[in-house]
Amino acid sequence: MAKIKKIVAREILDSRGHPTIEVFVQLDDEAIGIFSPPSGISVGKSEALEVRDRDPARYAGLGVLKNLEVIVTVIAPRLMGLDAKEQAQIDGILINIDGTGNKAKLGSNTTLALSGAIVEAQAASEKKPPYLYVSQLLGKTDKAFAIPTPMFNILNGGKHGSGNLDFQEFMVVPPKANPYSKNLQIGVECYYSLKETLKSHSASTLVGDEGGYAPNLYSNMDALKIIEEAVNKAAYRLGLDVFLSLDVAASSILQGSSYRIKDKPVPLTSNDFIDFYITLNEQYHLLSLEDPLEENDWDGWKTLMTKLGGETLIVGDDLIATNPERLQKAISQKACNSIVVKPNQIGTITEALKVVKLAKENKFKIIVSHRSGETNDDFIADFAVGVEADYVKFGAPARGERVAKYNRLLEIEHELS
Repeated sequence: MAKIKKIVAREILDSRGHPTIEVFVQLDDEAIGIFSPPSGISVGKSEALEVRDRDPARYAGLGVLKNLEVIVTVIAPRLMGLDAKEQAQIDGILINIDGTGNKAKLGSNTTLALSGAIVEAQAASEKKPPYLYVSQLLGKTDKAFAIPTPMFNILNGGKHGSGNLDFQEFMVVPPKANPYSKNLQIGVECYYSLKETLKSHSASTLVGDEGGYAPNLYSNMDALKIIEEAVNKAAYRLGLDVFLSLDVAASSILQGSSYRIKDKPVPLTSNDFIDFYITLNEQYHLLSLEDPLEENDWDGWKTLMTKLGGETLIVGDDLIATNPERLQKAISQKACNSIVVKPNQIGTITEALKVVKLAKENKFKIIVSHRSGETNDDFIADFAVGVEADYVKFGAPARGERVAKYNRLLEIEHELS
């Protein structure tokens, strides 16, 4: 039994230059855990809330010094001396101190920083890799693990780009049957090829928040055509060696009651948009469609599931926001068949694991994801392996904060072999 001996919190910067929290936890057996939570820019309405200083004279109001003060004066005294193995109890204390349904008092950035650091510390105390300890927290008893298949966001649009394209993420996905290291090679080579393809079209090769290229193109279909060309140039076959996936982030392109995209000259109703996806899927045989409709358009989601759910992963991110109540509604209404899990959307590791468990019980495909504002923390890679996720989204195979996650998966693959 290792008890919490020391908690230190400091302000650091994420990949967008925005402040975030780093928490250092030391146990009385000298085991250490360090964790820093990410931050999203495309945020669902049902996500747990971040708390920031809102001081316009410092980091444009994005500082987290007040969070650090709360950690030191309010939270740490409640956690000191507790057995770090009691993760559910510790996370319950954080939830109770907050006292709101969406972490509005402490902020999910505060609660997750502590929750994650304690998981890391206890894993170190037990001399186990974090993925093994996470699996134990989930109730897994065997030690058979597999590396999730990466979904490479090689072309950024929406809020991750520069207003260049409507859809937020254009992803290439290698086959699940391949070893992870081979899939990483495929993703990287498609990324190389896309740069050369964009140059051949005199398009920009500047990158967006998640490392994917953010060229100015006429339409979303143009982006898919260029990716198809890049895949071919990399000597891979679309539909066999590489599959296409989209994160539309449709809530961000809804204007009033209609969707507006560059591919269509007129606004689209929910049913019009569904018809567009059907046509798109006939041409590209999409592996997955994430957030294809606005997050509260439950009827539209159900219709889309009826028409495409048998052949395509219909993925809820903003729809569910790693929230067990939203997930339960999606299950009961048969609104989707896959879920994106982002621990900072709910605020503690324990709550994120409960969502994973419920999704698994209902045969959902699980995609564990980073956020657009990331740090070099690679815990999310261990989390994905530990919960036996089907896929991971860590962005493009570029930029240090993304590559740290991909490299950690390489390290785990080596350990498992």
